[in-house]
Amino acid sequence: QVQLVESGGGLVQAGSSLRLSCAASGRPFNSYALGWFRQAPGKGRQFLAGTTWTDGSTDYRDFVKGRFTISRDNANNTVYLQMNSLKPEDTAVYYCANKRRPPLSDRLYDYWGQGTQVTVSS
Repeated sequence: QVQLVESGGGLVQAGSSLRLSCAASGRPFNSYALGWFRQAPGKGRQFLAGTTWTDGSTDYRDFVKGRFTISRDNANNTVYLQMNSLKPEDTAVYYCANKRRPPLSDRLYDYWGQGTQVTVSS
């Protein structure tokens, strides 16, 4: 089973940037890709972006394109989410998630970390 630990959340002002990290252990046999989701209070969980370990292919929701960038560091089994120009509506708990099988585009993830809180003040 892949273990996922997120970090990098915090309280920032609107317009700021944050980089979230997701450290994965147990990857070699159980992970095709990692992705990022978020859940704001009273709302459902939203897919944001995903990337494969093998070739770094990416998949983004339209509303984050141009502001958020997903990347991975295979040597350290870590995936990042760089978030720029943050807005108050980006306030949410951000989760890293594991995807065991292709294709990346079906956005079916099967295991989530505990999450990291991001709060953006106006």
